[in-house]
Parts: sequence; structure tokens; C-alpha cells
Amino acid sequence: MDPRHERLADLLIHHSTGLQAGEHILIEAFDIPESMVIAAVKAAKSVGAHPHVTLRNNRLQRALIEDATDGQVAIQAEYDRFRMEKMDAYLGLRGGNNANELAGLAGEDQKRWSTGYQTPVHFQQRVNHTRWCVLRWPAPGMAQSASMSTGSYEDFYFRVCTMDYARMAKAVEPLKARMDAADQVHICGPGETDLSFSIKGIPSVPCCGNMNIPDGEIFTAPVRDSVNGIMHYNTPTRYQGNDFANVRLVFKDGKIIEHSADKGGEHLGAIFDTDEGARFIGEFAIGFNPFIMHAQNDILFDEKIAGSLHFTPGNAYEEANNGNRSSIHWDMVLIQREDYGGGTIAFDGEVIRKDGLFVPEDLHPLNPEHLGV
Repeated sequence: MDPRHERLADLLIHHSTGLQAGEHILIEAFDIPESMVIAAVKAAKSVGAHPHVTLRNNRLQRALIEDATDGQVAIQAEYDRFRMEKMDAYLGLRGGNNANELAGLAGEDQKRWSTGYQTPVHFQQRVNHTRWCVLRWPAPGMAQSASMSTGSYEDFYFRVCTMDYARMAKAVEPLKARMDAADQVHICGPGETDLSFSIKGIPSVPCCGNMNIPDGEIFTAPVRDSVNGIMHYNTPTRYQGNDFANVRLVFKDGKIIEHSADKGGEHLGAIFDTDEGARFIGEFAIGFNPFIMHAQNDILFDEKIAGSLHFTPGNAYEEANNGNRSSIHWDMVLIQREDYGGGTIAFDGEVIRKDGLFVPEDLHPLNPEHLGV
């Protein structure tokens, strides 16, 4: 067995999910090498927990979703939610050779699966009632997107995924205190980005290897109706199997009233019309992983980019709840480092990050030169 698999499995069981003796964990693996799944099973058993495994295949998932009936989706959601209710923890190991496997599915098929399966099983049950962690498994396509050889990308992947997350958790504490005390947020950036909103009274949640691997963000949510201005994302994104570039959203009193994109714009209307909550924001987060510097069109990596933020249409998390409910949750990223055009984040008039670097002295430990040591 690859010792890197064992190290990662130990991190996932001991740090990410904090699994304890007697607890049950569901390991859901999509196109993952058997050795990694076995390593996770062994790590769970080593603490006296009870692992349960589901093996899934992305091409099979597409076949199931395509032309599915309401009844089929409802029954699958019912029995998968029943099992999820029995779990104390969830580990999602998500691989796949083709990141666009769901491209071209009919909008109604996407909506039926999102509202009928993802919402009850994952948004309502798994996210709110288990300790969960999701990771993307390295594939040749990811190496290609990152402009790296397969071997070099694997080395990068395991280095990022097994970094010192305890150190990160300590470094983020002052930022959490500032976010919890803040009211008004003002974001400026490249393109037309000029956006204001309130986060008053909504908790902030640090993510330091406990929900995603790789990790490195802190999230909250805007007061639902407080968002006004323009957000112009400068990072490519993939959602529901389709690729998007330079997505531009205009907000008025919290709602997306205009949308466009240089690529994928023809799909935006259907996504934002999925339900009422799809046109409102469910998450605002700041990324600071020192080892992730450039986008590779994989959101579990891109949303953690040092000097980035993401501003997410759709469902809000219970831990930072602004009341918005939707069957979509689309993380889109703006990088504000100087090499991407710069930008600022201000809390109540004080600039806390400029051109991707934290400005106040108590936040300096989050900058790459300190956190990446």
C-alpha cells in the first residue's frame, strides 16, 4: 500500500472527522483506487469505529440521472437518507477521469437530481447531522488542468492535503474574531467587482482540514437581502458538468438581477431559476491555503487559493445560516492577489486584506510566507 494513502487516511479519520470508538462512518468513494478505500477502512477500525462503504462510478451516475423519473429519484433518496441518518460521520472520496461527465444532461434531469436527491440526502441530512469531510482524488485530468506532469501533481496533491492543519487552525483565530464582530463588508477587485453586504450576527466558521481536504478557508454568509453591487469572478468554474469563465453577477437587495459570462452564459438562467433561493447568496468565504496559488478548475482546490474569496449563490450552511434555502450551492472564486489584478476586502471600513495579503498584524500568520513554512 502506498504510504501516502495511509498518511492521508489517518488525517481524515483522526483530524478531519474526529472519529471515535463505536461510531459509524460512511465512506462514499467515486472512482477511487481500492488501496485508498482500504486505508480509510483500516484507519476507521484502528480507533474502534464501524466503517461502511459505498463504491460509485461517475459514468454509472450519469446513466442513473439521465431520464430518471421522480419516483426513481425519490426512492433512491429515501434509502440513502435513511442510511445517512444512522451515520456519525461521512467521508466523500471523489475521483473520476472525466470532470465533465455530467455535461449535456437536460436541465430538468439536473434539477430533478438536485432537488430530489442532493437536497434531502446531503444538504439536509449529511451536512447538518454528521461530521463530514470531502476530498477530490487526483486524476490525470487534474494534472493537465494544473499544467503539471502526473507524478508532480500527485506529489503536490499529497503535500497540500497533509499539511499542518493544526497550525492553520491557530492562525485563523484572529480572523474569526474580526468576522464575528463585523457588520459591513466591502469587496473591490479586478473587472467591475464592487460589492457591499452585511454579515452582522451570522457566525464565521474556520475550515482547517475538518470539512474538505485540501482545506484553508473561513466562511460565513451575508445577511440575505443586504448584497448590492457587482461581483466579477476571474476564476474558471465548473458546475453541473459545464464550464464557465468570467461570470458576472449584478445584485440588488440580495438578489441576482443580471448575469453573464464569457463562457457558459447560456446555462446561467436555468441554474439561477432552479428555485427562489438560487438567486441569493448562501456563503461568503476567504481562502488562504499557502500551497494552492493558481486555479485548476476544481472547486475543492480553487476555493482555498491563497488570496482568494468565494461568493456562493444558493443554499446556506446551518453553521452560518442566513435563512437562504436552495437545491444549488455554487462556489465561484475571485482571486485578489496582485498577479490577478489585485483587490481589497474591508470590514466596517478597515481593509483587512489587500492584493491577497492580510494587512493587520494579528492576521499576518495567515499570509503564505508564514503559513507555508
